[in-house]
Amino acid sequence: MSILIVRLGEPRDPQEGIRLGTVRRPPRGVKKEDYAREDWFDLWLPDLAPSAELVSLAQSEPFTPERWAKFVRGYRKEMKQPAAERLLQLLSLLSRQTHLSVGCYCEREDRCHRSVLRELLVEHGADVR
Repeated sequence: MSILIVRLGEPRDPQEGIRLGTVRRPPRGVKKEDYAREDWFDLWLPDLAPSAELVSLAQSEPFTPERWAKFVRGYRKEMKQPAAERLLQLLSLLSRQTHLSVGCYCEREDRCHRSVLRELLVEHGADVR
């Protein structure tokens, strides 16, 4: 059992289980009832998404190493809040019982919060593939 980190909107891996959308906003122009059918997500989980302020930072201009480091520090700080911490612990425990996936829309995982989320899940003991 494990957690797979995915790009939302891409075809599902047959073994990925429930897909969680860890994004600030749901996909534009897609009806709520079509989220799962169109491979976006089964459950929207914005509680593990970066804040609107951090999303604005990410989208305002291309990342430099300094801007990326600032984004990572900010996101990690947000994920230390009690609600986010509980969700990370829950996903870690679930990863030992079932397959599930978490994702975002970004094309490049290495410049997306999901790369940091991957690290956080591993740090919480999750089985991540």
